[in-house]
Amino acid sequence: MNFQYLNLEVAERVATVTINRPDKGNALAPDVLEEVTHMFNALGMRQDVNVIVFTGGERYFSAGFDLNEIRKLEKVSNEAYTALFHRAYRAILFCEQPVICAVGGAAIAGGFDLTMMCDIRYASTRAKFGQREIVLSLTPIMDPLWRIIGMGRAKEVALTGRIYDAAEAERMGYVSKVFPEGELLSSVAQIAREMAQYDRACLAETKRLSNVVLNQDLDMSMRTQEWLFRSYIGSEDNHQRIDALQAQLAAARKAKS
Repeated sequence: MNFQYLNLEVAERVATVTINRPDKGNALAPDVLEEVTHMFNALGMRQDVNVIVFTGGERYFSAGFDLNEIRKLEKVSNEAYTALFHRAYRAILFCEQPVICAVGGAAIAGGFDLTMMCDIRYASTRAKFGQREIVLSLTPIMDPLWRIIGMGRAKEVALTGRIYDAAEAERMGYVSKVFPEGELLSSVAQIAREMAQYDRACLAETKRLSNVVLNQDLDMSMRTQEWLFRSYIGSEDNHQRIDALQAQLAAARKAKS
C-alpha cells in the first residue's frame, strides 16, 4: 500500500510511524484511518521490528475526527465509518509489538483515542489531551481508558469533555513522562532503541500477558504468569543475557576499584 498520510522509518529494530497531515492538524479523515489500519497490521508481521513508536511529530499528534467528514454522515448509514475507526483502534491495540505513543501536541477526541490504544504514552510539555466526544453528542471510548487511569478518573475525562495539559495527564497516570518541548522524539527514540534490544518474542508475550490477566481471577492470573515464565527461564537467550549482564556488572565494579 502507498501511504499518503503516514511516514515510516525503521532502524535498529524500531519502527517510527508519523502521522503527516499538518495542514489539518493531523485530523483523522477516512483515508488516514485506513492507512493506520494497514500500517499496524503490516508492522505486526515484521520480524525485524521489535518496538513501534507512533507520533504526529513535535508539534501535533492529532486534532481528532475530521468534522467535515462526520457532518456528511447520516445515522442510518454510519456503520462503515464507525467500523473504520474501530479497525484502526484494534490494529494498534492488538499489534504484536509494544507501541509507544509520543505526543507532541494536541491529542483530541479520535486523536486521544489513538493514544489510548498504545501501550506506553510519553508527551512533550506542549501536549494537550481531551476526550471531547460528549461535546459533540457522541459516546466516548471507556475501555481501555478505565484500565489505564481507573474508572473514577475515566468517568471524569469522558463526562466533562475537559482538555488536560501534559502535567495533569502525567499526574493521573495517563502519560508516563513529560519531556521538554523539542526533546520528545529524541528522548522516546532512545527509550525505544533500548527496548528493541530485548527479545522480540518476550516483548510480545509480555504485552499479550498484560491484556490477558485483566480478565482473569487472581488464581488463574498467577498460574498464567507461572506457565509463561517457565517458557523463557533457562532458554539459551536467557543464559546469554545473564552472561552479558554479569560481564557488564563485573566491568563496572572493576572500573570503580
